[in-house]
Amino acid sequence: MTKVHNFSAGPGILPQIAIENSIKAIKNFAGMNLSILEISHRSKQYEAVVAEATQIVKDLLNIPTGYSVLFLQGGASTQFCMVPMNLLDENETAAYLKTGEWAMRATKEAGLFGHVNVVATSENENYNWIPKNYEIPSDAKYFHCTSNNTIFGTEMFSFPETNVPIVCDMSSDIFSRPIDVSKFDLIYAGAQKNMGPAGVTLVIVKDAILGKVTHKIPTMLDYRVHIKNGSMYNTPPVFAIYVCLETLKWVKSLGGVEAMEKLNIAKAALLYQEIDRNPLFKGTCAVEDRSRMNVCFVLENPEKETAFLTLAKERNLEGIKGHRSVGGFRASLYNALPIESVEALVDAMQDFEKLN
Repeated sequence: MTKVHNFSAGPGILPQIAIENSIKAIKNFAGMNLSILEISHRSKQYEAVVAEATQIVKDLLNIPTGYSVLFLQGGASTQFCMVPMNLLDENETAAYLKTGEWAMRATKEAGLFGHVNVVATSENENYNWIPKNYEIPSDAKYFHCTSNNTIFGTEMFSFPETNVPIVCDMSSDIFSRPIDVSKFDLIYAGAQKNMGPAGVTLVIVKDAILGKVTHKIPTMLDYRVHIKNGSMYNTPPVFAIYVCLETLKWVKSLGGVEAMEKLNIAKAALLYQEIDRNPLFKGTCAVEDRSRMNVCFVLENPEKETAFLTLAKERNLEGIKGHRSVGGFRASLYNALPIESVEALVDAMQDFEKLN
């Protein structure tokens, strides 16, 4: 079978072993002679899947006691409203850092439930840098940020010191590097970048921040309900969680998030080095804020974009066309992407330079 280099921004590339084991589970799960697609989520075999996936999340991220791990549905976009619904009353204010499209959408949703203070934004420069040295009001109910911006190719490598609870959307860089979970009060992440397929959302929440709002919360949008029911208040996304388990087992087998970070640094450095060296290409965002997960770059001559995309297609480089907000190209270097794929992209860029 022809090797395809998958740079898709999401749903993104998965480890081959996770795909292979998931295919086996579709055919015969846990020796039951039944497909995982048709078993009860209340069976002891499937309850073991959720339990193991939860434990590996805790192990990989060194999650301290007092936090709950949830596998929910609705993507990060549902978390945009679920967070303020659980944490913010209408007479209170939340602080938001607006660094891209998804941070903007989160900000908009929060405004439906209370006051929003945008403490900083790089919107006026098309989100091509991460604001720094901003102040978070001490009376804010929480501070919300987005750690990695898939569309614009920026990433937060440090987080503010504050006594205000921190909420972070880590959809596109969760499990790509170590994080100190104790510095955050709520982390959420759509799985379809580094953890699994679309259809499941990981939430890590500090139990002590819940139950403080005065308004009523719909049952399905109340974190406490899902904690009490072990992520199975309703039928969970059974297969998606299983694929997450297989992916998390793969991360653990390679040495955990510490090993992932080393690999991701090497992949990003290789590609950024070529972008900076090659006179035909240039990066689109501030060097100090360049994402390791989503590398955005353009041609000095935009008229040659189609020609490079054609060359990329010939080389089986898939998913490198940039988002319409930025244009150019975007190479997503998620955990499962091997460095050989980055080398193939660099080779194509060098060959394009020779042709032009």
